[in-house]
Amino acid sequence: MIFLVIPFLIAELILSLKVIETMGALWSLVWIVGSITVGVILLKNSTNAFFGSLGAVSKGKWDLNNLQNASAAYMLGALLLIVPGILSDIFGIIALCYVLYLSFIAKIRPEKTNFTHKGDEDVIDVEVIDHDHRDDHSVSSKR
Repeated sequence: MIFLVIPFLIAELILSLKVIETMGALWSLVWIVGSITVGVILLKNSTNAFFGSLGAVSKGKWDLNNLQNASAAYMLGALLLIVPGILSDIFGIIALCYVLYLSFIAKIRPEKTNFTHKGDEDVIDVEVIDHDHRDDHSVSSKR
């Protein structure tokens, strides 16, 4: 795990310094404060997002795997937006785009309707074939 964190932190530092150099320190500070604010707002609204996802599961539009993926990606995206840095913001936005994909594009399954009403057990479904009608035409054509 440490082999992944150290290169990430080095890349985050290099990219952040390049952005400060390009945009300037004031706009970089605005970016950082803005992304932290968005991340905190997303975390505060995470319960609403989770219950909305539970509603999609209860309607049959999602399965539990999609619920788990969307919840994890939502939380990861919000937390990555709170971490200051350009690279973490990019990964956070990618995670939130995955949540949007699951919410709007991947749920093409129709809603499941719960039919609990069963028909009468005394009814027998049959098919009637009328043989007499065919015999009448064959007799009349021979006359």
